[in-house]
Amino acid sequence: MDKAFTKGIRLIEALANSDRPRGVTDLAAELELTKSNVHRLLATLQANGFVQQVPHQSTYELTIKIWELGLRVLRRVDLVSAARPAMQRLAELTRETVHLSILQGHDIVYIDKIESDHHVRAHTRIGARAPAYTMATGKAMLAQMPDDYIDSLGPDLTPYTATTRTRLEDLRADLQKVRRQGYAIVPQGEWRDGIAACACAILGPNGRLAGAIGISGPDVRLKTRQLREFSQHVVSAAKDTSASLGYFGDS
Repeated sequence: MDKAFTKGIRLIEALANSDRPRGVTDLAAELELTKSNVHRLLATLQANGFVQQVPHQSTYELTIKIWELGLRVLRRVDLVSAARPAMQRLAELTRETVHLSILQGHDIVYIDKIESDHHVRAHTRIGARAPAYTMATGKAMLAQMPDDYIDSLGPDLTPYTATTRTRLEDLRADLQKVRRQGYAIVPQGEWRDGIAACACAILGPNGRLAGAIGISGPDVRLKTRQLREFSQHVVSAAKDTSASLGYFGDS
């Protein structure tokens, strides 16, 4: 493994996760690198257009080049544009926040969303990630994965709320239920307290997993009965998106 390259990636991630420009000293402290090392990495990234120095300051921030590269990936997948019409219909039918997610490693990543018009709603951001086994979109996608992939999650799962599945056998039972009914429901937040959700997997050409679409909101409003009523709209949105991607089988 190229250590310098790895250090550069860690530096990019540190800048991306910060809500302000960063100086060499605090970056070095966070990454446990020498200041001279951080300075060399910043100079290389700046020369290649990924980092810029804030004018008249000794701090640095990312340029939009990272964002541009990310957009190219999304355009290649074309999932966002394919899902948008279905997401808009789903938002109108349910008035809840609609998410579009992909599976990356063992996490889900939000790649698009439409906010609920309710004052009290689920708060998320595009680009955020969460453990797949705790989320409705995650369980919808995990239900499409082979057994050895599910095995790689365990045997013990980290708890985030009182309702998080912490045993692989309990997660497997959830996934079997998802496969039977065709959608995933999380009636009580397993990643964050107070959030309920329903989701369905999106399949692309040849039936391969492309992502998942789902709704979420406060569990005081989205009771299990309401989630089941909305599930038909969620499944329909997933099927419409799958068809836009070229898959017309049962999803």
